[in-house]
Order: sequence, then C-alpha cells, then structure tokens
Amino acid sequence: MKTQGPGELNRMIYLLSKLPGLGPRSSTRMALQLFKQRDALMRPLAKAISEAAEAVVACDVCGNLDSANPCGICSSENRQTTTICVVKEVGDVWALERSGVYRGYYHVLGGLLSALDGVSPEDLRCEDLIKRASNPDVSEVILAMDATIDGQTTAHYLSEALSESNVRISRLARGMPVGGELDFLDDGTLAQALKARAKLAGS
Repeated sequence: MKTQGPGELNRMIYLLSKLPGLGPRSSTRMALQLFKQRDALMRPLAKAISEAAEAVVACDVCGNLDSANPCGICSSENRQTTTICVVKEVGDVWALERSGVYRGYYHVLGGLLSALDGVSPEDLRCEDLIKRASNPDVSEVILAMDATIDGQTTAHYLSEALSESNVRISRLARGMPVGGELDFLDDGTLAQALKARAKLAGS
C-alpha cells in the first residue's frame, strides 16, 4: 500500500507493518495516531524502544528476555530446581508466571517444529534442553506446547529425544483447548492445566 506521506513516515509505516497482526492499513492508522500524540506517546515510546533494544537480552540459560543474564528466574534462589517447563516463546513464560502456580525453571525453544515452514530441531534450542535435562538435579521436564499440530509434533520429538534422560516427561493437561496457544489462555485455565499435567507414556 503506497502512502502519500514523507519518506520518514513511509519507512515507519513499512516497519510497523512487519509486526504480527499489522498490515499496511492498520500500521498507517497506528503511525498517524502516534503523530497525533507526539509528545504524550510517540517520543516516550521511541525512547522506551531504544532503551529496551540496548538493555534487554536473551538469557543464556533459558532464553527468557531480561536486562540481566542469567535472567531473574534462572538466578532466583526461590525456584524449584527439579523441574524445567519447556515453552515455545518468551510470552509463554510470562503467561505461566502470571498464573502463579509454577515455581520451577523454564526453557524457551524459540518456536515449534514445522515441516511446512521448514523449522527443524537445529533451528530451535532442543540440544540445549537435552543438556539441561541431563543435570542430576532435574527430575521432571514439562512440555508446555501449544495444543496445535506443530505443538504436538514438537512435544513428540522432545519426548523421544529426552527418553534416555533420567527424567519424568509430562505435558499440560487437556484443559487446554485444541488449537489453543498458551499466551491467549486465561490464568485459571493455565493454572488448572499445570496442576493436572499428565505423564507421557514411556517416560
């Protein structure tokens, strides 16, 4: 979609349209709204983005985003060291933390296996997970995958890859709706799914 604005504005709209859920029209409306609130919103937002780009990093241990490395969760002395909850993206970590039920560690894969999209185990943090699961302190790995085809494919692959590790492999209970994604579930559903997680066969 071609706009009639100056080049700087067109570039801003183009970059906004690259965000998930935003197309040319919605990004144009967003950009124009930001300019309407230049001092109240646009400049503070630009500053916050710039500061976050410099300060926030991915945790070397779990993949979570934080201004510290290791992140606050991995460096906390109040977490349960025996469990690792495996999730697709950082947003899933935050969703589970909001539920207030889980107190162990996390492992962010960075996506899900997908033959259609060409995502293989080498594209994700699968090997890092296998290494972490070999720690004698770890007794359980929870596969908190989305209830989608790619999520189930990823969970199956990881359960096979972890089969030789001396850990219990479980998954979230079917309180998750089929096709549901963690980041869109309410806190109560997440809490119930965690409490009723089921052991996978063969683990």
